[in-house]
Amino acid sequence: MLASIPYRTYPTIEIGPVNLHTFGLTVAIGMMLGIWAAARYLERRGISRDEVYKLGFKLILWGVVGARLAWALTHWDELSSPLEVFAIWEGGLTFTGGFLLAVIVALPTFRRWTSEQRWNAVDGIALGLALGVGIGRIGCYLVGEHLGGPTSFFLASKYLGGETREGPLVVGQVIHNTSTYEFLHLMALSLVLWLLLSRSQRLVPGTAMGIFCVWYGVARFGTDFLRAYDETVMGLTAAQYLSVVLLGVGIWILATTGRRRARLALTWDASDSDIAHTE
Repeated sequence: MLASIPYRTYPTIEIGPVNLHTFGLTVAIGMMLGIWAAARYLERRGISRDEVYKLGFKLILWGVVGARLAWALTHWDELSSPLEVFAIWEGGLTFTGGFLLAVIVALPTFRRWTSEQRWNAVDGIALGLALGVGIGRIGCYLVGEHLGGPTSFFLASKYLGGETREGPLVVGQVIHNTSTYEFLHLMALSLVLWLLLSRSQRLVPGTAMGIFCVWYGVARFGTDFLRAYDETVMGLTAAQYLSVVLLGVGIWILATTGRRRARLALTWDASDSDIAHTE
């Protein structure tokens, strides 16, 4: 073993008389930063921040509902009572379930926008998702969720104690911790999307979401093989089946960028002509 990351869980943090649930706190921070990043980008594309914030908070609400229901349906044996379905602060969200429900909820708003506005919006959402979900994985890490089996991988976690949602673990055991892996690759994806969206003036709308779907679909499909406590059907987790769908959507989006580029070329040419006349 080359190295390992010392790992202790902190499901709650006491600050005086206040007992903070770290999972809920980090997920909330991730959501806020994700909405801010999306709104900042879309404001430059002609969609007001207020409209993005309204849509963003609606999608977060329904996304959390979808994510929690998807997790509960695949971890039903871990719930001591049906009421625990609502105990989101303790951990337990499945991103792909939340993503699909949020898409359904967003459809009425998207229908009011032009095609270019819709694709610009999904690009901003892609950036916000990568950042928000990545930060949210810190919460999964702190409550001891998404753990794997023994390994000698250099980014593995060496368990030093603390309550976990999965296990049992033995102090000193070195394991895969997919929350770490997902945090790292989502932070890398956030950087890639931010550079792409901020520096490319003629990026075909939808490209960022296509990249997000392909990247996340492939990465999540792979990291789920390392999880030791998720239920499987025919060898795959529910998230892996949804990841295949996400991958297909991403490939379709990227494959159709040529058509959108052709439509936008006329707008770009007209813009260049106006600039030339002005100069």
